[in-house]
Amino acid sequence: LLLEQPLPSWAGIRHPAPLSFSREILLDNITFKYAQRHSEVLKNLTIRIQRGARVGFIGPTGSGKSTLLDIVMGLLEPNSGRLIIDDLPIDDENRRAWQACLAHVPQSVYLADASIEENIAFGVSPQKIDRARVCQAAKQAQVADTIEALPEKYATLVGERGVRLSGGQRQRIGIARALYKNANVIIFDEATSALDSDTEGAVMQAIEALDPDLTVLIIAHRLTTLRNCDVIYELRGGSVAWCGSYSELEAREAHCNSQHSEVGCTKT
Repeated sequence: LLLEQPLPSWAGIRHPAPLSFSREILLDNITFKYAQRHSEVLKNLTIRIQRGARVGFIGPTGSGKSTLLDIVMGLLEPNSGRLIIDDLPIDDENRRAWQACLAHVPQSVYLADASIEENIAFGVSPQKIDRARVCQAAKQAQVADTIEALPEKYATLVGERGVRLSGGQRQRIGIARALYKNANVIIFDEATSALDSDTEGAVMQAIEALDPDLTVLIIAHRLTTLRNCDVIYELRGGSVAWCGSYSELEAREAHCNSQHSEVGCTKT
């Protein structure tokens, strides 16, 4: 049974020091499948991501986008190939140290029925929260003005799953949470796909204003979400089908639309 399986050797390491990350993330010839009887989700995939890059990922459902980022986050281990950070392969000995460099903003950010401050410093006991860091993270996430306009400011209770906040406010608090962690890499997994276009624009403004040394990886639902990416990868069938800039993607889409055909067109 699954519950009877032994924990990996790194599971008991509570708070390792973050791994040094100064140059690049290399996904080196990665192949992955979820079970022996299943087909490969990723096939001999190689991608280099420079520190400070804004990188977008698009592709149809099942193309391997989320699996790829799960491998980057050390949540999945490839069947073959390696995840390499600055020439250092990630293994059981340093996986937790690499994960200490990462923050993840999912499509639906979980908020506890606690204060805004506690949700930004999620997992930190109230007595140990760095209030100045909370305020700085909220400012970087473009949500500080909204919080400070509330009667109880950072002590405001958000309600069960953040019911007292709008979708855009919840997402920006999710970004602030990631920034509070002082991560080197932030991963957005369709983090704006459930938002209307105006709210998404506000969230994207927060992402665009982040530290230029911060590496940002984005799986996008809307192509316009990737406007400020340095490079965009399209995955199909577990491989890189195309990569280029946003302007090249726009030109490609315009050409496809002019041909009134979906053959070769990008679909997310």
